[in-house]
Amino acid sequence: MNFSKTLINWYLKSKRDLPWRKTRDPYNIWLSEIMLQQTRIEQGLPYYMKFIDEFPSVFDLADAPQDKVMKLWQGLGYYSRARNLHATAKHVAYEFDGIFPKDYKGLLKLKGVGDYTASAIASISYNEPVAVVDGNVYRVLSRYFNIDTPINSTEGVKEFKALATELLDRENPSAFNQALMEFGALQCKPKNPLCNTCPFNISCLALKENKIGDLPVKIKKGKIKNRYFNYLVFSSEENRTLLQQRKGKGIWHGLYEFPLIETKTDIQQAEVIENNIQFQQLTQAKNVAVSLYNDQAIVHKLSHQHIFARFWFVEAENLLEDGISTEKVKEYPVPVLIQNFLNEIDIENL
Repeated sequence: MNFSKTLINWYLKSKRDLPWRKTRDPYNIWLSEIMLQQTRIEQGLPYYMKFIDEFPSVFDLADAPQDKVMKLWQGLGYYSRARNLHATAKHVAYEFDGIFPKDYKGLLKLKGVGDYTASAIASISYNEPVAVVDGNVYRVLSRYFNIDTPINSTEGVKEFKALATELLDRENPSAFNQALMEFGALQCKPKNPLCNTCPFNISCLALKENKIGDLPVKIKKGKIKNRYFNYLVFSSEENRTLLQQRKGKGIWHGLYEFPLIETKTDIQQAEVIENNIQFQQLTQAKNVAVSLYNDQAIVHKLSHQHIFARFWFVEAENLLEDGISTEKVKEYPVPVLIQNFLNEIDIENL
């Protein structure tokens, strides 16, 4: 069986109608690939359409304020992607006159672009014969060839890249790479793969050995960290509240949130008011009244940590110096955890 020919034939009959497949413009391909990293197409497609509508060219994206970019990205998660996206847009627009590098090596130098993304853009936009390896590709190849090398090990990364390169259709790398990824998404799915109708079901080694459910192999992640967030939702007679921007290299860098007190364990109201120095500093001379919004902590799960969040309403006499109008709060880019809270309350009339 000719693996490449069979795969591409399947793709031409089964591929989804997606907007970035109707162009070879590297801007569109780059945007879609960055957005779809660690994101399902069903979730990422509406964001892609919003970005293309708002920023039809790399110049439009480069000239946009970062807060606007982050606001449009809000909900997609992994926000470093959005910051890198904006930085790369500026670099391409201002340093390269809007022209993306035309080969894998040049693309790889762009911020936020790794081996997979550079390979995808190079092959799809320029038909350069470089193999892509993403989660879908790992799954298809590990099953078809019955490979149990962990895909997130150094050895596994090298082995699967070499195998994908060996299989690559060098005359049509664009179609081959897209076909391999699409095959993993639609046919060789993580759960309940469609083996009965698979064009490779006779030659698939994992199917023959009854190991489909065991592959691919992945080294387990480290222990999940629990964090306890106490958000202070200030309100005043002037309909003003407080927001602060997250700094540093932690989660949600660049997004906005209510003043935060992070504690090592879940705490009660008396502990917030009486024993917390940070709270006393935030509320100094404001004559405040405190009440708890949610008795049960809201659990927000991230890949390596679980956030246990409580929201505390803090009524203050005035916030004239550093407050913002409650009408403006929904204009700021915020984490999903904060957005869900805002969807539940009437922030403008606290």
